Amino acid sequence: MAETINYEDFAKLDLRVARVVEARPHPNADKLLLLQVDIGDEQKQIVAGIRQHYTPEQLVGKRIVIVNNLAPAMLRGEASNGMLLAATSGDRVVVLTPDDPECVPGAKVK
Repeated sequence: MAETINYEDFAKLDLRVARVVEARPHPNADKLLLLQVDIGDEQKQIVAGIRQHYTPEQLVGKRIVIVNNLAPAMLRGEASNGMLLAATSGDRVVVLTPDDPECVPGAKVK
């Protein structure tokens, strides 16, 4: 089990619903995808290590949950400005997606 945190630590996370508008393989990494996501008031790029589990076509148009305020990072020469949330289930990686179509990009997850 992970270390216990207090509510103030959790409250620092800005979790948002985002819509994947573009997805493509990372040119320099076999396990990474480059995702352009819409979070309502802006678009940003996220680099995600899910290429072995999802094709770009499976992700475009999908609503996902992201950590919106993660510090930017360079991953194999590409900027990543957030992180998508996913669960592991056995050998599978499952991207977390809201199931209600009324949940719009930019909606806050709490």
